[in-house]
Amino acid sequence: VQLQASGGGLVQAGGSLRLSCEASGFIFKLNQMAWYRQAPGKQRELVATIASTGSTIYADSVKGRFTISRDNARRTLYLQMNSLIPEDTAVYYCHRPNTSNWGQGTQVTVSS
Repeated sequence: VQLQASGGGLVQAGGSLRLSCEASGFIFKLNQMAWYRQAPGKQRELVATIASTGSTIYADSVKGRFTISRDNARRTLYLQMNSLIPEDTAVYYCHRPNTSNWGQGTQVTVSS
Protein backbone atom coordinates (compact mmCIF):
# COMPACT_ATOMS: atom_id res chain seq x y z
CA VAL A 1 0.00 0.00 0.00
CA GLN A 2 1.21 3.47 -0.87
CA LEU A 3 -0.24 6.91 -0.19
CA GLN A 4 1.64 9.69 -1.96
CA ALA A 5 0.69 13.19 -0.83
CA SER A 6 1.59 16.37 -2.69
CA GLY A 7 0.52 19.97 -3.14
CA GLY A 8 1.79 21.65 -0.01
CA GLY A 9 3.69 24.91 -0.01
CA LEU A 10 3.98 28.43 1.32
CA VAL A 11 0.96 30.70 0.94
CA GLN A 12 -0.16 34.02 2.39
CA ALA A 13 -3.12 34.22 4.75
CA GLY A 14 -6.33 34.25 2.76
CA GLY A 15 -4.86 32.14 0.00
CA SER A 16 -5.67 28.66 -1.23
CA LEU A 17 -3.94 25.34 -1.79
CA ARG A 18 -5.08 21.96 -3.04
CA LEU A 19 -3.52 18.82 -1.64
CA SER A 20 -3.59 15.51 -3.49
CA CYS A 21 -2.98 11.96 -2.31
CA GLU A 22 -2.49 9.19 -4.85
CA ALA A 23 -3.33 5.73 -3.54
CA SER A 24 -2.21 2.31 -4.65
CA GLY A 25 -2.20 -1.25 -3.36
CA PHE A 26 -5.81 -1.47 -2.20
CA ILE A 27 -9.33 -1.00 -3.58
CA PHE A 28 -9.50 2.77 -3.20
CA LYS A 29 -13.18 3.21 -4.08
CA LEU A 30 -14.30 0.90 -1.27
CA ASN A 31 -12.38 2.68 1.47
CA GLN A 32 -13.04 5.64 3.71
CA MET A 33 -10.17 8.14 3.48
CA ALA A 34 -9.03 11.02 5.65
CA TRP A 35 -6.72 14.00 5.99
CA TYR A 36 -4.90 14.70 9.24
CA ARG A 37 -2.48 17.44 10.19
CA GLN A 38 0.20 17.97 12.79
CA ALA A 39 1.45 21.38 13.78
CA PRO A 40 4.83 21.85 15.53
CA GLY A 41 4.59 20.80 19.17
CA LYS A 42 1.01 19.56 18.81
CA GLN A 43 -0.68 16.21 18.42
CA ARG A 44 -1.83 14.99 15.05
CA GLU A 45 -5.47 15.94 14.51
CA LEU A 46 -8.24 14.93 12.14
CA VAL A 47 -9.04 17.49 9.45
CA ALA A 48 -11.69 15.71 7.35
CA THR A 49 -12.92 12.31 6.29
CA ILE A 50 -14.79 11.05 3.23
CA ALA A 51 -16.62 7.77 3.08
CA SER A 52 -16.77 5.45 0.10
CA THR A 53 -20.28 6.85 -0.43
CA GLY A 54 -18.90 10.38 -0.59
CA SER A 55 -20.28 11.59 2.71
CA THR A 56 -17.93 13.93 4.55
CA ILE A 57 -17.04 15.03 8.08
CA TYR A 58 -14.96 18.09 8.97
CA ALA A 59 -13.21 19.39 12.03
CA ASP A 60 -14.92 22.50 13.35
CA SER A 61 -11.76 24.53 12.74
CA VAL A 62 -11.91 23.98 8.96
CA LYS A 63 -15.66 23.83 8.27
CA GLY A 64 -16.66 26.17 5.47
CA ARG A 65 -13.06 26.66 4.35
CA PHE A 66 -11.80 23.18 3.42
CA THR A 67 -13.36 20.61 1.09
CA ILE A 68 -12.39 16.95 0.97
CA SER A 69 -13.15 15.04 -2.21
CA ARG A 70 -12.12 11.93 -4.08
CA ASP A 71 -11.72 10.74 -7.66
CA ASN A 72 -12.10 6.98 -7.60
CA ALA A 73 -11.13 6.61 -11.25
CA ARG A 74 -7.81 8.33 -10.50
CA ARG A 75 -7.50 6.70 -7.06
CA THR A 76 -6.81 10.14 -5.68
CA LEU A 77 -7.92 11.98 -2.55
CA TYR A 78 -8.03 15.79 -2.47
CA LEU A 79 -8.18 18.56 0.08
CA GLN A 80 -9.12 22.00 -1.23
CA MET A 81 -8.08 24.58 1.35
CA ASN A 82 -9.42 28.13 1.03
CA SER A 83 -9.21 31.19 3.27
CA LEU A 84 -6.08 29.81 4.86
CA ILE A 85 -4.96 31.23 8.19
CA PRO A 86 -1.60 30.92 9.99
CA GLU A 87 -3.14 28.37 12.37
CA ASP A 88 -3.49 25.99 9.40
CA THR A 89 0.30 25.69 9.24
CA ALA A 90 1.13 22.01 9.68
CA VAL A 91 2.26 18.86 7.98
CA TYR A 92 -0.76 17.31 6.30
CA TYR A 93 -1.12 13.55 6.01
CA CYS A 94 -3.53 11.38 4.07
CA HIS A 95 -4.68 8.27 5.88
CA ARG A 96 -6.70 5.16 5.28
CA PRO A 97 -8.73 4.82 8.50
CA ASN A 98 -8.61 1.59 10.54
CA THR A 99 -5.24 0.71 9.01
CA SER A 100 -1.65 1.72 9.54
CA ASN A 101 -1.54 3.30 6.07
CA TRP A 102 -0.29 6.90 6.15
CA GLY A 103 1.12 9.13 3.47
CA GLN A 104 4.49 10.74 3.94
CA GLY A 105 3.09 14.17 4.73
CA THR A 106 3.21 17.46 2.88
CA GLN A 107 4.10 20.77 4.54
CA VAL A 108 1.64 23.65 4.44
CA THR A 109 2.88 27.01 5.70
CA VAL A 110 0.59 30.03 5.92
CA SER A 111 2.24 33.38 6.46
CA SER A 112 0.46 36.30 8.10
